[in-house]
Amino acid sequence: MSFEKTVSIVLIDDHKLFREGVKRILEFEPSFDVVAEGDDGSMAAKLVKDYNPDVILMDINMPNMNGVQATAELVRNHPNSKVIILSIHDDESYVTHALKTGAQGYLLKEMDSNSLIEAIKVVSEGGSYLHPKVTHNLVQEYRRLAKETVAVGVGSSRIEYHRPLHLLTKRECEVLQLLADGKSNRAVAESLYISEKTVKNHVSNILQKMNVNDRTQAVVSAIRKGWVEVL
Repeated sequence: MSFEKTVSIVLIDDHKLFREGVKRILEFEPSFDVVAEGDDGSMAAKLVKDYNPDVILMDINMPNMNGVQATAELVRNHPNSKVIILSIHDDESYVTHALKTGAQGYLLKEMDSNSLIEAIKVVSEGGSYLHPKVTHNLVQEYRRLAKETVAVGVGSSRIEYHRPLHLLTKRECEVLQLLADGKSNRAVAESLYISEKTVKNHVSNILQKMNVNDRTQAVVSAIRKGWVEVL
């Protein structure tokens, strides 16, 4: 008989009502354990030292020390820290700054509970996770930069697109394209008229075949190889 590993979580957010709401969601997941809470980034290092959590969920906007500053301190002093940033900002500059600092996840506060739970599981296992809307914005920025590169280089060149049917099934290619469009598992399921469980199975197969750890890496790799269209 196998037992699912318990994921210990430290939750840092200066809005008590929001923090309590998140904690309530996490308590419904049997494999999650919120071991400590804080309302300021400066508390993060002490709580991590005291509790050694698997994942730190941290708001980006807080007084005294914000989430990005706290993440930088955690990564410097506790290199194994796995931080997921919680934010209201979907701007590409916020996201890239947080990721460069060492965060392994970036979620928008408009997320649903399923996305939050999935993100924590992925990050606790060593992967990274971005809110689908954030992924879409990063893809658009990548596309813009790619167009600028083409314009500066060979003006008549264009980015070629071809499905990786040598590696993925037709359905997996469709799922990969929808991931690049910034769709959540639920949105992919609705688009293809299949269940979320089937979507998760397809995503798992895609990651394994592409030899990547998470959906974000899959999308970035697919864009670079011209396997998905980015409008």
